[in-house]
Amino acid sequence: MVSSHDLSEAVQFTAPALACDSHFHVFGPAGQYPYGSELRYDPPHAPLEDYLALARHLGIERYVFVQPSAYGRDNTCMLDAMRVVGDKCRGIVDIDENAPEAELARLHALGVRGVRVNVRPIKPAEPGFSKTLLPRVERLAARCAEIGWQLDFLLPGWLTSEMMPVFHGLRLPFTVAHLGMNLARDGVQAPGFQQLLDLLRHGAGYCRVKLTGLYRISQDPEFKDIAPMVQALVEAAPHRIIWGSDYPHLSFGQHSSVRLFNLLGEHVPDPAARRLILADNPAELFGFQ
Repeated sequence: MVSSHDLSEAVQFTAPALACDSHFHVFGPAGQYPYGSELRYDPPHAPLEDYLALARHLGIERYVFVQPSAYGRDNTCMLDAMRVVGDKCRGIVDIDENAPEAELARLHALGVRGVRVNVRPIKPAEPGFSKTLLPRVERLAARCAEIGWQLDFLLPGWLTSEMMPVFHGLRLPFTVAHLGMNLARDGVQAPGFQQLLDLLRHGAGYCRVKLTGLYRISQDPEFKDIAPMVQALVEAAPHRIIWGSDYPHLSFGQHSSVRLFNLLGEHVPDPAARRLILADNPAELFGFQ
């Protein structure tokens, strides 16, 4: 999945020491690991060694694997990769909220530090849908808080807004991927994005926003429409922003991973702020030593 073009493309700023990619996926060859029942995309072959070659090119030294939807709740592919990487990585799994305690302990020992709540990002609006998520979220929140894990939310923008009362009530760390799927065309002043900024500024301090998946919310080939949103997030709460490559850019594989990394330098020109986003914030959130 990593092209020679990716690895020859120039990186435009030097990553800080112990920089972390806080959101990416790996995939084994077709047939090696079982897929789940709901495939949102054609799963690629994106092996660990390809990703690590990209990470070295970018200067990334720490890694947070995120379970892709294609494997459902079978986390085997991700866990196999985590065993290879060792203590330089953490993982976010997708598991049943009532999984046995022994399974949580096993996953924790492998470096897992959170559970994903994943709703198809392009799901059409369905008012009241958040109520169907509450039993899972409440059960996971209680269990994860006990063992020092977090929740990881990927939701369509309308659902991110509908979940705001829940987010304000959570009392454990949680992340919101892809800028909450707030579309850049709606601008910084859009109600949904303003709700996200308010959560960062005036919430209880548990929310982190992932600078990931920009191609999912932008309409500009150069991503210029994203810059005001990123800058507003960093101004609101620089200690609560993290970055992830979203490799291998599922359904958006035409995008250059290096270009996406370079965008962070363009959108966040201050090296001190970039160090927070790439190194300090993920170290604190994921418990890297």
